[in-house]
Amino acid sequence: MAPATARRCTLALLAAAAGISAVAELALPMVIGRTVDAVVADRETGRWLAWSLVLVGILVVADPVRDLAAGLAPAERTAGLRRRLVRHTLALGSHRPDANGDVVSRVITGAAEAGQGGVAVILATVSTIPVIGAIVALAYLDGWLIAGYLAGVVVITGMLRRHVRDTSDAVLRYQRAQAEIAARLSESLAGRRTITAAATVPAEIHRCLRPLRELTAAGVDTWHILARSAGQSTLAGPLLQLSVVAVGGWLMAGGRLTPGELLAAIQYGALGAGVGGLVAGFNRVARARAGSRRVAEVLDRPAPRFGHRSLPAGPGALTFHRVTARSGGEPVLSDVTLTLPAGRPIAVVGRSGSGKSMLAALAARLADPDEGRICLDGVPLSELSADALRREIGVAFERPTLVGATVGAAVGLGHDRPDGATVAAALRAARADTFVALLPDGADTPLSRTPLSGGEIQRLGLARAWHARRLLVLDDATSSLDTATEAEIMRLLTGESRRTHLIVAHRVSTAAQCATVVWLDDGRVRAVAPHRALWSDPDYRAVFGTGEQS
Repeated sequence: MAPATARRCTLALLAAAAGISAVAELALPMVIGRTVDAVVADRETGRWLAWSLVLVGILVVADPVRDLAAGLAPAERTAGLRRRLVRHTLALGSHRPDANGDVVSRVITGAAEAGQGGVAVILATVSTIPVIGAIVALAYLDGWLIAGYLAGVVVITGMLRRHVRDTSDAVLRYQRAQAEIAARLSESLAGRRTITAAATVPAEIHRCLRPLRELTAAGVDTWHILARSAGQSTLAGPLLQLSVVAVGGWLMAGGRLTPGELLAAIQYGALGAGVGGLVAGFNRVARARAGSRRVAEVLDRPAPRFGHRSLPAGPGALTFHRVTARSGGEPVLSDVTLTLPAGRPIAVVGRSGSGKSMLAALAARLADPDEGRICLDGVPLSELSADALRREIGVAFERPTLVGATVGAAVGLGHDRPDGATVAAALRAARADTFVALLPDGADTPLSRTPLSGGEIQRLGLARAWHARRLLVLDDATSSLDTATEAEIMRLLTGESRRTHLIVAHRVSTAAQCATVVWLDDGRVRAVAPHRALWSDPDYRAVFGTGEQS
């Protein structure tokens, strides 16, 4: 059975069990009242006693079933939401604006609250049955019993509406502040060595805990709302029940109610005064609403869509047609038009903030342009299938994240798992085979037991991307390597012509070894030419921090 179908069946079982339990609970006072009247009048009590036992038996069976279903349904829904959130977040990739801590908060807390939604609505709805049924039963016994009761119901209804609204707002503020703390803490843990070296631990603690004031305020508001609602329900419930008892006693004294009917009226007064259960039920709905809003904020963001096309035979010619890309509403690249030679190494240079990394991300379709079109061998990247895109294009990053149980698994990460020989060839190409051979189990050494330097991590990241058939993008992927190792890798890259290499470069030596240089300046293409032709321009030399002639 599919998870969605199983969850619907569980919710249906919950609704049936809770409804049957509520109806049995509502019928029991009337049956007990009839039993009392039969005893007082010395009539046959067998039938009413039998009905009492039947109703008690129903409650004994229905209540555990209700509780079991109320526990299973949220667990199934929460698991489903977490799977969707994780899948959608990973599908968003670099399009995701949230910090890691915020995403974790939404997956853990937001999904758990949202998972209560269906159960919360059912239980809150069913909790109204005893209250409404009690009012109907009181009216059936005698209209005077509900004369004062209905006035209190109006007050209770207004109280519940205000409670749900205020609780939803407070819980949402609490969850957002909690997510902000998680996001800041995640950033600090990632940069803990820098923080320690800079002796800014106290300042970082203060930064991470700054949202704690809002978290505290939202938490206190939530407890104030609950305390106010509890106080109101504590006062309203007994007063409503007392009014029913007083009116019922007056009616029995006048002969309009029997002793059994008075007993039933008292019990119905208690059911009708059960405001606490209503508050708890609607409080659960409010928390589920807040969690659902947090989850929807992620799921409503459109993930990149892929086409169904594959690439024709070609050397890896990359073209940008009037491409504009923005970040936070501000343009990073503006009206870029480029035709890059295929099968050649191409360097991308520019000052910090000139758009180099954005150009690399667009070329690998880790980001999509806001305007314009990018084609590889004449096919728009947006029309390629996901498999074709990742098979033909590889990306190596400045700070790669290694994912996998072992070193070999991290290098072989991808849709098409390469064999051991392919992984070994990629390690040799990235000049990572020498230090991997020294590990206790070679490429089979667990990552968790492998201390790696920044340069070693970069080489493994480059090896992981080496599978690319048509375009290999290096986003400053050799910045942590020593000069000799980088020179070896660059000789290998510049010596092969089976694919195009797009290299974000910060070193003069890297740009000098590439056939073509794309010079970016303030988000625009300033020049496309060989390094030697550009070196005479002092502005170009300034990109590398030098004004001297080569």
